[in-house]
Parts: sequence; structure tokens; C-alpha cells
Amino acid sequence: MIKLGERQNLTIVKKVDFGVYLAEQSAEETRILLPAKQVPADAKVGDVIDVFIYKDSKDRLIATTATPKLTLGGYAVLQVVEIGKIGAFLDWGLEKDLFLPYKQMTQKVSVGDEILVTMYIDRSRRLCASMEGIYDLLSKDSPYHPGDTVEGRIYEFGHDFGTFVAVDDKYSAMIPRHENCRHLRVGDVISAEVTGVKPDGKLDLTIRKKAYLQMDEDAEKLMEIIDSYAGVLPFSEKASPEVILRETGLSKAAFKRAVSSLYRQRRIELKDHKIRKL
Repeated sequence: MIKLGERQNLTIVKKVDFGVYLAEQSAEETRILLPAKQVPADAKVGDVIDVFIYKDSKDRLIATTATPKLTLGGYAVLQVVEIGKIGAFLDWGLEKDLFLPYKQMTQKVSVGDEILVTMYIDRSRRLCASMEGIYDLLSKDSPYHPGDTVEGRIYEFGHDFGTFVAVDDKYSAMIPRHENCRHLRVGDVISAEVTGVKPDGKLDLTIRKKAYLQMDEDAEKLMEIIDSYAGVLPFSEKASPEVILRETGLSKAAFKRAVSSLYRQRRIELKDHKIRKL
């Protein structure tokens, strides 16, 4: 059986000027063309060749000896090379780019983005990419421990849970939802600290520095926000975590630490549930 999207060993059953035809057996009716430029110089009828099966620009099955960056059932980091009316096109190492439909995007992408994708066969029996399903394919057997610094690629924003990250493009990890990740996009590679390892092996990450290092940075950020409100922030640390996160990008705990720091420096005053710049 010819397996679309996979590598397999097929036999040369016929030679023609423009290449060779391959099949599982010599009597097999289904024959796949391997273009002449892909045929080994000494190839002859009866030889077995390892090939990858996909479809050409005219939707015909075709073989190649080239190694694609992605095969069916796997995942890979691919670069966006073009944006079309119904989706994007990705470089996967073959002459014909791999199509990524808009409906399979977890976030809109731009040319140059490098994103994690899987591959599936659509209803028209064509190979397509998808940004969904990465979570189930990532490994949970990482070598990392709490306190380690790692690099990971953002692959999805699960707003009820957090931001999903593939550490080393391989290991399953997540940044909790209370951390501000609004400045990030799918495909971004970040540096983070491992804060925990769950019983099933998934990593918990933070992109924030340790509290005593982060506090000064948060305090300056808060001052900029107060300035944007003409010097009076219309809520204080008693506001709900949701309001604080929405308006400042800080968790309630980080917000309170920043407010305390600015208050000790006598740069603000707290009055009538408001924060006023001094």
C-alpha cells in the first residue's frame, strides 16, 4: 500500500525518459513517478529505493528521495514563507511548500515566523500542516529540574491554563496564566526558569525574575503606567487580580510588591483607593 506522507521502500518497475515508476511489487497497478533528477545514476529495474510520498502541484502522487523536515505523525519547526488568501505556506524541505490552512492556526502567522506544526491528510487527500495537536506529541521526560534556565518556543496560548511552551522544541512545559505573556507570539523563543516538574513530567516555567530582582523593574513599569493615567492610578492593591492584570500586566502579588517599593521610596501616596504620583 502506498503511504502518503511517509517514507517507504518501493521497487523500480519501469524506466522512462523523465524518471522511473515505483511500486510495492512489479504487478502492482498503483505506480508512483520518481522524477529523473531524483533517480540514482546506476538505478535499474528491480532496485529498491527509499522514498517519501507526497503530491505535486497538480495533486498527483509523486516520490522523492529528498528528506522532508516533517512526516505524517510527527512535528517540526517550519518557517512561514508565504501568506495566501486561505492560509500560509511553509518550507518543509521539498519543492512544493506545505499548506497551513487558516482554520488550523492557533494564532495568525507572518512570513519569517518559525512555528511548531504537525501534518495531516485533509478531506481531499492532500498533506497539510496544523498548529494544533502539538501538546500530545511533546516529550514529558526532560532532563531539567527546578531552578534550571531553559529555552523554549511558544506554540499555543491556552488562556484558561497558561502559555504552552516546547522546551528545546521537544519537552512539554507551561507558563501559568497569571504571568503576563501578552507581548509574546506563537513561534517566539524565550528564556525561562523551571519552577517545578509535575508528576507526569511536564515542566512549569516562569519568565519573571526572582522577586527581589524583578521588583525594581516592576516598580519602574508601574510608574510609567501611573504617568499614563496623568499621575493618578484609579485603583490600588485592593483591586481584583483580574483588574490589576488587565491594566498593568502584573499579578496581584507582583503589583503589591511594586507598590510597596514605590511607597517606601516616597514616590507615590495611597489615598481613597487610588495611587497618586508624588
